[in-house]
This record gives sequence, structure tokens and C-alpha cells, in this order.
Amino acid sequence: MKTSQLDSLDPELRAPLEELLETYPGGVYAIADLAERRRIDALHAAQMNESVRAAQTCSTEDIQVPGPAGCAPVPLRIYRPRNLQPAPPAVFFIHGGGMCLGDLDYEHATAVKICEELGVLVVSSGYRKAPEHPHPAQVDDCYAALCWMSDNATSLDFDPERLAIFGGSAGGNLALATALKARDLAGPALAYVMALYPMVDHRHATPSAHQITDIGVWDRKTNIEAWEWFLAGQTPDAYAAPLHAENLAGLPPTFIDVGTADVFRDEDIALAQRLLASGVPTELHVYPGVYHAAEHYAPDTEAARHMWTVRIRALSQALRVQLTPTPIDTSADTDTDTDTNGHHN
Repeated sequence: MKTSQLDSLDPELRAPLEELLETYPGGVYAIADLAERRRIDALHAAQMNESVRAAQTCSTEDIQVPGPAGCAPVPLRIYRPRNLQPAPPAVFFIHGGGMCLGDLDYEHATAVKICEELGVLVVSSGYRKAPEHPHPAQVDDCYAALCWMSDNATSLDFDPERLAIFGGSAGGNLALATALKARDLAGPALAYVMALYPMVDHRHATPSAHQITDIGVWDRKTNIEAWEWFLAGQTPDAYAAPLHAENLAGLPPTFIDVGTADVFRDEDIALAQRLLASGVPTELHVYPGVYHAAEHYAPDTEAARHMWTVRIRALSQALRVQLTPTPIDTSADTDTDTDTNGHHN
């Protein structure tokens, strides 16, 4: 890791990253063999899920629903909080993984957190992966699953007027792309989009796309490789690279956050600016010293707790959920939120 990049990180976030890099020099995503990369990534997710499953109070149900015409069914996991209230809000959840990694277990801990802290129904969607299945397989699967969820609002017993879509990284791309597709096809009405450090620009031309080369999480080389697998030689449309959609107007209110040490930093800031210019109510947080998906690598740090406090608060406001004081850890909240977060409305 270049000294300048290492020195830019939040010291508390840096320690678990250095420990990971001792085991996997260059990071897990530097493993050349994709099958081995997937195996190690899944192993890490399983280790995290052990403690989560032991403590979780929400129930889960795995099902399959019809996929796009002529394609395989889409796997879903439904999360229901204990003491679920009638007709609660709901979150359609899409995991990350650079379009080439992950499954329903990949971000189970995050889905549990959203379900339990907000008391909402969560439907987590799987999707086909590149390079075996390039674009538009991913967004087509997510859109088919979202339509199924919306069509079954009565049997699932959620309020269709309080439906948000959530995703991080590749999942952030797919949350935005699925929202664009729902707008274009007059599909399910979405109340909110939460896209964490979304992967939205295929060009790799921003300053951060050149600067972030040796963090060891999701660096320039890995990102270029993932986009090549995802596009498979195609010219990207709006559903592949949402930053370059000709028209962003009409999207639901949108939340974006990203760290200063994230390869996606500048494309995410540019996306927020385009959304605002298109009349979309947009909230942007830029966190100093934070690398890509740092809260997954260092979940017990002050930075991770603070990021989640901000996200849960934003979701609760968008979905009109009254939070109780106990589930949300506000220990990282400060009186200098605007300065420390680079917060723009």
C-alpha cells in the first residue's frame, strides 16, 4: 500500500485492514482466480454471519420467485422483525460484490440490522453474476424481484407507499438502475433510494479512480476488471452506468454516502450533483479517512457506528418510522456532523 494512501485512512479503520492484508497481500480481490476469490469472500461472510444469526431476533424465509421471461427464478430472503406491526414499511435490499461476487448470505448482517433497527419488512434479492452472466442480467433479475414484491404487497403485508430500495457498491448501482427501470416502465412506486458508495461509472477517469490503487479492498485494477466482466464488451446504457443516464429526473429522493479513500468517491459526488441538478432530493455524505465498505471490515469502530446512525436515521425519516432510543447507537454522533461528513442536501 502506498504510504500516502495508508496515512490517509482513519487509524481505527486501518488496523483491521492491515490484519487482512497480512493474510491476503493486496487484499481478497487481488486473488487472481475468481473461483478462489469467491470462496474466500463467502468464507468471510459466513464467519460474520455466525455471530449475527446467534443474536438476531428477526425471522427469515428463503423463497424463489419468477425471474425475467425465459430466465431462471430469482432467489429472495424475506426478513420479518419480531412483533412486526401491520402494514409496515418495506426495504428491497440488493447485496454488493462488484457484479461478480455474493449471494443472499453476503450481506445478511446488514439486512438483519435494517430489519431489526427499523422494524420493517426486508426482502433481499439475489441476481445472476458476471462474467458468466453480463449486463443486463443483474438489473433484470432485481427488477423482476421488485415487481414480484410490489405485486404481493398484500400477502407480504407491507405498505406499498413506504417502499425503499437499498444497496451498497454494485448493489448501489443496481438500486439506482432498478429505480430508473421502475420509472421508465411505470413499475413499482419507490419512496426512497439508499445507495452506499455505488459503482456507477465505467470510465475509470476521475481523480479517485486514479488515486485509489493500493488500499487493498476495491482498488482501480479490481474495478476495471469487474466492469470488463460486467459489460462484456457492451456500450453501457443507463441501467449499467447510472451516472451517465441521460435523464435522472423523476427518481425518488436519494441518499448516497462514500469515503474519501474509496475509488468511487468522485463518481458518487458527481452523481449526487447530477441528481440535484435534475430536481431529485439528494443527501450526500463524504466520510474522511474511510475506504470502500469499511463498516464491513471494521464494524465496531466509531466511524462505522456513526455511518450507520446516519443511514438508519435517514431511512426512518424517509419511511416515516418512529425510532425508539435504544436500538440505535449514537455514541459516534457529534455536534459537527456537517463538517465531519461533508454533508450536502
